[in-house]
Amino acid sequence: MNILERTHLEIIRAVDQCGSLTAAAEKLHVTQSALSHAMRKLEDQFGTAVWHREGRVLRPTQAGGYLLELANRLLPQFARAEEQVGQFARGERGSLRIGMECHPCHQWLLKIVSPYLAAWPDVDVDVKQEFQLGGIGALFGHEIDLLVTPDPLHKPGLVFEPVFDYEQVLVVGHQHPLSKLRHVQPAQLTDETLITYPVSLDRLDVFTRFLTPAGIAPKRHKRIEATDIVLQMVASGRGVAALPRWLVEENAERFGVVPLRLGPRGVRKQIFLGYRERSYGTDYLRAFLELARDYQVAHPQ
Repeated sequence: MNILERTHLEIIRAVDQCGSLTAAAEKLHVTQSALSHAMRKLEDQFGTAVWHREGRVLRPTQAGGYLLELANRLLPQFARAEEQVGQFARGERGSLRIGMECHPCHQWLLKIVSPYLAAWPDVDVDVKQEFQLGGIGALFGHEIDLLVTPDPLHKPGLVFEPVFDYEQVLVVGHQHPLSKLRHVQPAQLTDETLITYPVSLDRLDVFTRFLTPAGIAPKRHKRIEATDIVLQMVASGRGVAALPRWLVEENAERFGVVPLRLGPRGVRKQIFLGYRERSYGTDYLRAFLELARDYQVAHPQ
């Protein structure tokens, strides 16, 4: 009987991540001979190779590629199950893992997390902010339970719910020549240094929905990750920036900046919470969604 074990999947993923059997053995804290023996036995059982060996380089065969894909999908679920059962054993309720796909969403998330922690003291909240892209894969792979994103990608098994409406605006300093206007046109940014978060252009609305359709590019494009630094740069006349209106208005007096509409009609956006459809039955996840909905009702933009 052919037996595929979790250990085999861990080895396959470790080799893919580390590049060699030696490095994979070190990562898994086993000897290389034990690792090689386990994989040879698996290949003998199934009658097919897992890797093509090109010198010291191992490249997955068709079977190996399938097992690697399986490992990347199942191993996070095993880890999650062990974590969850351990929490149950310690008398804890569970943990809610939230992935972030946008920089300004962090300030919005704080407004939801604070009352949530008070209402659910036996649930841990873990926020992962590294997802500039790849949040969908993290949801499917059970690495996170919720994804906060302004750019939903609808897939079978996933649900994306709009929880916050906002307007993307141009931010200028009080002394900037444009500061007296109510809105700006794309051509007015041709001589400006435009500051944005470090995101690809195809995910920046100031480009995709404002500048690029008009055939306009700023004089210079500068990327900065920290919101406070962005606002300080704008206030000091080092450039203009594109940010959510609510975020700018919360900090306008502190930094001395002004929000301007992008075009006469503005650029409207939404923040979405994505989750696995099957996870909606989890009460503490559903409670987080309900808090987000309540905040949307109480703070219409």
